[in-house]
Formats: sequence, C-alpha cells, structure tokens
Amino acid sequence: KLIPDNVKDLQQAIDDIPQITAKASESEIKEKMLEVALILEGLPRHASTHAAGVVISDKPLVNYLPLYKGKEGETLTQFDMNYVEKLGLVKFDFLGLRNLTVIKNTIELLKKNSKHVPDLNNLDPNDEKTFKLLESGDTTGVFQLESSGMKDLIKKLKPESFNDIVALVALYRPGPLESGMAVNYVERKHGRQEVVYLFDKLEPILKETYGVILYQEQVMKIASVLANYSMADADGLRKAMGKKIQSLMEEHRVLFMKGTKENKLDQKKSKEVFDLMEKFGGYGFNKSHSAAYALISYQTAFLKANYPLEFIAALMTSEMRNTDNIIKFIEECKIHDIKVLKPDINSSDTVFGVYNNAISYGLAAVKNVGQAAVEEIIAAREQEKSFESIYDFCEKVNLSKVNKRVLESLIKCGAFDSVNAKRSQMMAALEEALDYGSRIQKEKNDAQLDLFADTGVGVDIALKPPELPNIEEWEENDLLIYEKEALGFYFSGHPLKKYSNIIQKYCNASSLNINDFSDGKTIRIGGFLKLEKAHKTKKGDMMAFASIDDGQGVVEIVVFQIFI
Repeated sequence: KLIPDNVKDLQQAIDDIPQITAKASESEIKEKMLEVALILEGLPRHASTHAAGVVISDKPLVNYLPLYKGKEGETLTQFDMNYVEKLGLVKFDFLGLRNLTVIKNTIELLKKNSKHVPDLNNLDPNDEKTFKLLESGDTTGVFQLESSGMKDLIKKLKPESFNDIVALVALYRPGPLESGMAVNYVERKHGRQEVVYLFDKLEPILKETYGVILYQEQVMKIASVLANYSMADADGLRKAMGKKIQSLMEEHRVLFMKGTKENKLDQKKSKEVFDLMEKFGGYGFNKSHSAAYALISYQTAFLKANYPLEFIAALMTSEMRNTDNIIKFIEECKIHDIKVLKPDINSSDTVFGVYNNAISYGLAAVKNVGQAAVEEIIAAREQEKSFESIYDFCEKVNLSKVNKRVLESLIKCGAFDSVNAKRSQMMAALEEALDYGSRIQKEKNDAQLDLFADTGVGVDIALKPPELPNIEEWEENDLLIYEKEALGFYFSGHPLKKYSNIIQKYCNASSLNINDFSDGKTIRIGGFLKLEKAHKTKKGDMMAFASIDDGQGVVEIVVFQIFI
C-alpha cells in the first residue's frame, strides 16, 4: 500500500518512500519478500502468442531455435519476434481483413443480378467516378479512408492518382499530422508552398512526394545515394529511425556524414538532410505496406462509385450483428437515394441483398431469428409458393426450427407485411396459427405413415385456417417501438422526427460522429433519455447509467446527482 501507483519501478518507490524499507525491516520474511520482488520485477510473467505471426524457415525450425506447444497444441517459438529476426528467420504477419469479404460478397451479388463483374486485378487506375467519389470525401465504407479526420484530409488533398491514395494512407497517422508533414504535402501538391531540394540528387527520390520524406524507402534511398550506404546499412537506419533508438541514430549520423564527405557534398546541407531524415524518418511509413492498403482502398472506392447498391448491401452483411453500423449504412443509403426494404418472409435472403433496385434486409439480421430458422423459411419458400398468410406460413415451415419467439420478431419488424394483414392481427392470432400449423403438420405426417402401413385408411388434412381477429392496427409509436425491439433501431420512422428542426438547431453532435470529438470537449446531443441502472457511490451519492437514443444510434452516459 506504500507503493505509489505512478512510480515506474519498485526501486524508485524504495528510493522515494523511506517507509517501505522501514516496513520491510520489521521482519526477515518481509525483507526477503522485497529482495525477491526486486529480482522478479521486469521478467516475463507468461509467454504470449502473436495473433498473426508466422515464422518461415528453409530447414526444420529446431535447427535454429527452441520450440514448445501452446495451449491449443500449436507449435510456438520460445524466442520472441526480435530474437527470431536476429537469427535471420523470415517472420510474416498475416492479417485478416473484413473488407476482403465485403469485396467478395459485392462480386457475388453482381453475378447473382447478372450485372457486369469488374476484373479487380485490372481496374482502370484513373476511373473518373472513383476519383470524383474520393475528392468529395464520400468514403464511408471505403477501406482506410472512412474516418471523419481522413475525409477532411482527402477533401484538402483532392487525390488525382493512385499514388495520392498511397500517400493518404501514409499521411493519416499521428506523427505526420502532428509534425506538419501532412499540411506541407497538401500545400506543395497544390503549388501553395515551394518545393526545394537541398541536393539535385534528392529530386528523383522525393519528387513524387513533393520534397516531403514520407516513406521509409525514401530514407534508405537517400542514405544510399548521398552517403554510399549498402542496402543492409540503409535498412538498419530505417529501423533506428522508426523505433527512435537514439544510440543507433548517433552511430548512423557519424556514418552518414562520413559518406557525404567522401562524396564531397556540402557538410552543412548534409547535416540538414540528416536532421530532416531524423525528424520525418521516425514518422515514415513503409511504402509497400501503404501501397497494398491503397489497392484495397481503391478497389472498395471503385465498387462504391460504380456499384453502390451491391457494395453497401455487402457492407451491411459484414456488420449484421452491429446495430450502430447498420444504422450508419442506412443513413448512407439515404444520402445516395438508395431504398432499403424492410425484412420480408417472401423476398428477403439470409443476408442483405439487392431486390427490385433496392437493398433487401437480411432475415438473419433480425433479432431472435437464428440461421437455422432463416434457412428453414427460405427452403420452405423455394419448395412451396409464396407465403399467403400467417396460417399458411405456420403450415409450411418446420415449427421446431421456427418457434414463437422467431415469429414474434418477424411480425414486429414488418417481415409479414407482404401477406396483407395488420401486425396487431397476426400477433393476436399467433398462438392459434402455431396450433393450426402443428395440427396440419402432424396430420400430414400421420397420413404418410398410414400410406407406408398400407392400411388404406386416409386422413382428411384439408383443415380450413381460422379468420384473423378484427382489430385495429397498433398506434404509430407502438409500431416503431416494436420495430426497434426486433431490429435494434427504428426502421419506418422515428418518434424524434417531429423534433428534428430543434435538434438540428441546438445540437453539435450525434451518435454517429461522437467518437470524432476529442476527450474533454463539451458536446450537445439530443434524443430520448433512458435510465439503465441507478447506483449509489461509496460516498453515498446517487448516480445512474443511462443511454441517449438520437434516432441514428445509442450513446451510453453516466449521470451524477446534482444538488442546487
């Protein structure tokens, strides 16, 4: 308890707080405990596993380093990534990207709708629609380019080529943004800032980035051209700069200056170049990495610009379990005048798709409706004709897979609206419909058994479905509340719609952009306040956990009791 939370290590705590030593000296056990603690501090407490790191070797790995079995039986190296690298082994990090699945699903939707399928490996690098979309900052859903800060940078930069997209990925990071590198790049690109090269030899290396040292490869090339660095030494310089290892940087400063002197270059300018490399090299990004990301950025931007229906449908499928992102993409559909159809038992697929030039809502995205239930509904629909009523539905689908809870969610979200009955009527008749369907299915099964038994006795299964109760439809607010219950958000409208002008006038944030505001900034957001849980603090004061629903999403907040 005597050790402060903010000390960097135990020794510092002992030096700063004399009472620790005094307390330890009270007994031999406490002294020994402190002694052992000082020895153990800083040692690895467990062997962690890199989520995507794979080591590749030309010979069995046991020839180079010790191995062991992980908890799941996987083979792991006992050396960490740095020592694996020092041994000369190749280490790859394989990253899984959701965006690649989005691209694949977009292509599948295009094929399904018999539309032209672009060759993603041979896209027009100067596609007019794509660059128009990028210049306008319409990049929601575009890989690496969809944050609000990135959208601002895109609008300022106005990309005109693939190289500009590569630069965008490298520029939008804390270092380049805080150091002014991003501003310099934009200003020089648009001719508002002069591009100056300290040596003529630098122009071929830095011309594409308007004199800004943006990529690690540029640092390596500069060292090679100006100071006769070998590629191995240049890679060492890149690592020293990237990891800001000061001792190595000093060694490279001496090596760099020596090389420029041998090449009879102006030493004052050479020092200036190294200082620039040291300043910006630490922020430098690997260009090959940036280019690989930019390729996926361009592919997703191309698909959004040329096939927005299929692309946004694929995006929504990828985020089926994330209500906030579904809301975000529905807002995107409104911007692009794309209609989103409510779930429909007679036309919707398992996931989001394209139907009648609109996006059809995936049945599996409805709450309480599992994959097995959806597969059963689609199978019954394909085998039989379209469902004509709630009774017809209960007669045709396997009710052991599609239970009462599933049907309630489908009715509430509007998935049964195509049978031309009121939601209130179908909900009131649900128990009766389930009972009717069970009886029909039981009698069908009994009749089949009788046929196999060859008794010659048949069963009359032509039962007539009951009439729906004659009741009024739910009030609009109730309809919306039930939709929200089934989908996670209001679909047909929103109870706040009548207050939209007031909210627009007085609020400066929404649930969609709240994460773009810096910590500590005061914001105004309008919506429904819902108390989630009341709580008493240790001091005895009351506080509460609540949420605000603004029609676009939900924000969790903490409310403290205020006495006036």
